[in-house]
Amino acid sequence: MIPLTFAPATELARAVREREVSSAAVIEAHLARIAAINPQINAVVQLPAEEARAAARTADAALARGEQPGPLHGVPFTVKDTLDVAGVIGAMGVAERAGFIPDRDATVVARLRAAGGIVLGKTNVPPWGGGIETDNPVYGRTSNPYNLSRTPGGSSGGEAALIAAGGSPLGLGSDSGGSLRLPAHNCGIVTIKPTAGRVPTTTGGQTGDMHDPRTQVGLLARRVEDLCLALPLIAGPDGFDAGVAPVPLLDAAGVDLAVLRVACFTNDGVSEAAAAVAAAVRAAAQSLRACVAALEEQRPEGIERAWPITQGYWESVIDGRMPTADFYRLLRRWGRFRSTMLQFMQRWDAIVCPVAAVPAVPHGTSKNWTANDFRQASMISYTVPYSLTGWPCVVVRAGASPEGLPIGVQIVARPWREEVALALARQVEAALGGWQPPPL
Repeated sequence: MIPLTFAPATELARAVREREVSSAAVIEAHLARIAAINPQINAVVQLPAEEARAAARTADAALARGEQPGPLHGVPFTVKDTLDVAGVIGAMGVAERAGFIPDRDATVVARLRAAGGIVLGKTNVPPWGGGIETDNPVYGRTSNPYNLSRTPGGSSGGEAALIAAGGSPLGLGSDSGGSLRLPAHNCGIVTIKPTAGRVPTTTGGQTGDMHDPRTQVGLLARRVEDLCLALPLIAGPDGFDAGVAPVPLLDAAGVDLAVLRVACFTNDGVSEAAAAVAAAVRAAAQSLRACVAALEEQRPEGIERAWPITQGYWESVIDGRMPTADFYRLLRRWGRFRSTMLQFMQRWDAIVCPVAAVPAVPHGTSKNWTANDFRQASMISYTVPYSLTGWPCVVVRAGASPEGLPIGVQIVARPWREEVALALARQVEAALGGWQPPPL
């Protein structure tokens, strides 16, 4: 039997619902796993264990009374430390928030609780949730469970490391330039960055994680089926985030792969993928070739422009000294880029490409990087284009480096077509095996 701590959230929900296992047993198994692995990876920064145990007892009692269970009844989930959980410290890795205790849940946290989920803990981030390595002066550094000398990435690095290591079956994170996708790639798990406007970013009574228009709240898990289960639970307007549109979310199970046209590439014109990364992308593409209507090596024209636009955006928000005229020129460039990319997608239903040019890098590699540093481009030049467009992206493991580090691929769909990306990712996962247990 699969250990409880490595079972998908979907399977845990079914087993609890059918009373094959108690929610209390599921929570205890995950608390024990966290106790075993967290000293090595330092992913969990707040662990409200007694509150989780109490919620599990309540969930089990409700089933005993015959109450109708929710889709996640009695299943634990964890939360990136930039998203508020009522009554739990939300430091965001900075000293000035080290004692901050919010009095309300972020919308997505409240929605998973309403579906029966149980908050198990909060996970580590870079300071203020911004960065591609997870390390901060409050909680310290998080390590990659596949190689403790490597970073899990950022900024949802604690969440990805914990899920990969079996400490949580499901997590909430956010992504402005790759903060869900890079950690999922580095840690060999799955994630979805939804279409911009699909999921509310409301947290702490305000809209926007770091108030960045590129930011989307998404999910991390070990299996694609868990993304399919949880995405409908967090999507849709909340009456606060005015950017969320009431667009129907379609079911990945209804996607006919045989009619899809898929483009793929391994060089974005900014940072050519390492050999192992390119091989993983080719393996993912090959796994789809017999299932889809067309699969061709095609790169969106002008995709390399996303990197300088992103650099310009960082300049405008980090130092705040960009002249107004320059900022409006940047917005026009951004708008033209979005239009060019959308024209490309008139011919294709999805894109398969790298998440990053390289696998997980050693700790501290990016400490002295600047926004203009090519090495930083090698980590996120493949993710920032779809942050600028706001399109949905799913990451799934498709291979490993010679050192045994996981390698994910990015599957991008047209706006509002999450079900297409999920269906293709599920096919890649089935063909290539998806997540594999780390050596911890």
